[in-house]
Amino acid sequence: MGSLTEANLRALAGARSFERGLGYLDAVSKVEVGDDWITATVHGTQRYEAELTLDGPGGLAGTCDCPYGLEGNFCKHLVALGLTALAQRQSLPRQRKAARKRAQDLDGWLSALSKDELLALLREQIEEDRQLRRRLELRAATAHGDLATVRARIRDLLDIRPFAQHGYVEYADARAYAEQAGQAVPAIGALTGSGRAAEAITLAREAMLLLAEAVESVDDSDGWLGQIGTDLADAHLDACRAARPDPGELARWLVGHALGDIDDGLTDIDPLDYEDVLGDEGMAVLRKSAVEAWRRNRTGWAEKYLMERLAKAGGDVDAVIAVHAADLAPSGHTHLVIARELDTARRSDEALRWAERGIRETRDLAAVDTALVDYLCDRYARADRLSDALTVRRDHFGARRSLLAYQQLRAAAQAADSWPAERERALTLLRADAEQRKPGWYAGPVLVDALLDDKDVDAAWQAATETGAHDRQWLTLADQTRADRPADALGVYLRLAEPLTQQTGNPVYEQLVSLLLSIRDCHRRLGTPDEFTAYVRALRTAQKRKRNLMRRMDEHGL
Repeated sequence: MGSLTEANLRALAGARSFERGLGYLDAVSKVEVGDDWITATVHGTQRYEAELTLDGPGGLAGTCDCPYGLEGNFCKHLVALGLTALAQRQSLPRQRKAARKRAQDLDGWLSALSKDELLALLREQIEEDRQLRRRLELRAATAHGDLATVRARIRDLLDIRPFAQHGYVEYADARAYAEQAGQAVPAIGALTGSGRAAEAITLAREAMLLLAEAVESVDDSDGWLGQIGTDLADAHLDACRAARPDPGELARWLVGHALGDIDDGLTDIDPLDYEDVLGDEGMAVLRKSAVEAWRRNRTGWAEKYLMERLAKAGGDVDAVIAVHAADLAPSGHTHLVIARELDTARRSDEALRWAERGIRETRDLAAVDTALVDYLCDRYARADRLSDALTVRRDHFGARRSLLAYQQLRAAAQAADSWPAERERALTLLRADAEQRKPGWYAGPVLVDALLDDKDVDAAWQAATETGAHDRQWLTLADQTRADRPADALGVYLRLAEPLTQQTGNPVYEQLVSLLLSIRDCHRRLGTPDEFTAYVRALRTAQKRKRNLMRRMDEHGL
């Protein structure tokens, strides 16, 4: 039990989840201690089942069926369970010993029963547990090769009606439904294992369709049905490997599934996983069917994706390019994808031409994929084509006047040793937009940001005064001019503080205290500390009921 320590819980969960787990100590109930495990129910947004494994191969581990835990994370509920167990550390060795003895006693008692006694016990459990009876009936039908019964039972397992209210399975019942539906997977696997793989293929496909139909009426927020879909796909592949079905038929089914013709909507099957089953004959049919489907619909996402997968698997770069070239995005994104594929194939000259073509063919540079602009400018810079890179950046800034585009223009112009002239041209554009109050440009704020980024604070203050600025920018301006222009900065701080006094909440209080400290500094520089004292006294009187604000002001001597 040495692995169960507070330090290990913190290391596994991380600081954030560990701290959050401290708030769930009172939510832990039904703690059960086994030989090498501890389980409990933890009440959070929902009721979750958490289990710690104490002496596993990797030391302390845990599972929880909360959404975060289902992603493989060591969640706050496991932290709460672990801390609860640590609070009982003195009694844990005794509880584990008792659990081990109970398991040994049960095993010894069962081993001593005769066959008839075991059958009587099992029949008793079957009478009391309907789910157990159904599972055993399914196993029996599978063992006897009774395909009709197995098919009927799988349909029953995937039927949502016992769990649905008004035709829909709510979140609270989704896990129970998933646990039942998941029983279809081992049943199909058992058919494969018993030499009836061909029937298993048929039932796996039917189960996929039934599951896809069911998921439309289930709140599968935790992804249980998605996992069952993955397991069914694996069972189908295993059955195909065992049965070796007709390669042509299998290839056509795989293409139909990939393109959504066989709309199961849930199981993600990669046709290339079946390459060993299809062989040369099946792969040829697969490629031919994929090409025919793509030619019928060159812009279909599924058709393009399948063709790209097959072309890449075969190392056919030209085929990959042809797929993308048949459906070029107006933003130039597809041109960039093609350029990167050509780069990977060490065909850099062709890659550059495709990138240049993407810029030329983009109707609106304001909507161009900025990654394409970055790619092209990087290629130009590496080829010492600095003027070409500057031209692209200038055109892009002309179409999209943002701070980032301004910064990128500046970097390109500085590299080309022409920034002063480019800067004046860019600022002229921003000033003209600001004066016209061009809708959608937010040119005034961009102009202020650009001047601040250039460290031209006086020009930024003037622009903010003339064209307007956001509160964030005014705060930056005040902070940067406070030493030289305390009176101007003071006016900004007082204006920004006023609306905060009408709000509540710790983040608001933090902002307000920060402004108060700046206001105090301005009064100190102006030689008017008495005015600040009077301001704070009036503020305290008006805000005295906000205890957290008063505490923060006390902490800073305000």
